[in-house]
Amino acid sequence: MRRPRGRTALLIAAAAVLGIAGGTAVGYHVQAGRAPTPLPALSQPDLAYPAKALPADKVPTPLPASEDRQVKTDGDLRKLLADPPAGWNESDTSALGGGWLSVDAYARFFDDEGPMYEYFLEQDIRRVASSDWTRGQNRTAETHLVQFSPGPLNAAQDFGDGQRGYMSGTAFGAGNDGDPIKGSHNGRYYLYEVDRQPGYLPMYRARAIMYQGDIMVDINIFDTAPISKKDIRTLAERQLERL
Repeated sequence: MRRPRGRTALLIAAAAVLGIAGGTAVGYHVQAGRAPTPLPALSQPDLAYPAKALPADKVPTPLPASEDRQVKTDGDLRKLLADPPAGWNESDTSALGGGWLSVDAYARFFDDEGPMYEYFLEQDIRRVASSDWTRGQNRTAETHLVQFSPGPLNAAQDFGDGQRGYMSGTAFGAGNDGDPIKGSHNGRYYLYEVDRQPGYLPMYRARAIMYQGDIMVDINIFDTAPISKKDIRTLAERQLERL
């Protein structure tokens, strides 16, 4: 007849538990009686920056304003707007506030102004500097410098690429791929199909899109007479030179 093993196994398990608990208690008691071990020093032997300022003859020469893009774009953005070419005049009826355009006012230039306004806020838009010109009786031109705050994503490029992405379509775009702006690796200018509505004069439009650093450039020409490629290209190239 086999011997019952339950009681013996229970006694052995209880003894093991008591042994572990006793060993832990003794360990804490021994550790509490020892002197605390000092932590290593926080100072590092070699610093990443000099302990003393560099001598005047060794301080790097700052970039000139012509080469430092941040000096130009952090100042008065309106000064980066190109001057009107010969034959153009500043509009007398412009709704611009001293050369500035509010974000919601710029969003109204788009058919989906509500989503565009939200998009600008999400992209951390900084400001919009604008100019408004007229030529002859019915021709107008608008230039917008749309600046975004610095970030991991180049918001100006994202906005510019998004606008160029739909320009080849006919729903909202010009219906063609446009032409490259000379001197710009990303800019293009477009001529729209004429918009004819019963009872109204025909409406012609041209647009140029490009970006430079944190600034997206948006140029539009409107007229009741045809607009040539040279007309929009000239304004785009002048604005690129100013940037």
